[in-house]
Amino acid sequence: MAFNGTFDHTLDAKNRLTVPSKFRAALAGTVFVVRGSEPCLSVYPEAEYQRLTDESLKGLAPLSAQYKELRRLFNGRADDVELDGAGRIALKAKHLEHAGISGRDAVIAGAGDCLEIWDRAAWDSYDADLTARAPELTASLGHPA
Repeated sequence: MAFNGTFDHTLDAKNRLTVPSKFRAALAGTVFVVRGSEPCLSVYPEAEYQRLTDESLKGLAPLSAQYKELRRLFNGRADDVELDGAGRIALKAKHLEHAGISGRDAVIAGAGDCLEIWDRAAWDSYDADLTARAPELTASLGHPA
């Protein structure tokens, strides 16, 4: 399933975020909440995150320093969780800090193979910049805007 769309949500008092209902079946079972290189969180189905990490490490020598560091990066920044009965994900303090979510307002944005969780103000700023750069980005692919 491709994760598409943008949704405004509010965290509850226990820092739980309700996943949009259309994505809950795809996220049944274990999911990975990942702190990546951008100021947001990525939420992957277990099989997709495993495929992504395996593919990224393919061809590297398992005893090499690069392989070990990448494994730490992929595994040490990923927390396996399950949606609760109400379709919510509990976010830890380190997740909120990484994404810059200091209040209750968040945005869930589809990113194809995963969902991303952003602070609402940070998303609005990023989205405006992305929209402004869209013609340049599509031109770099050889497509007109």
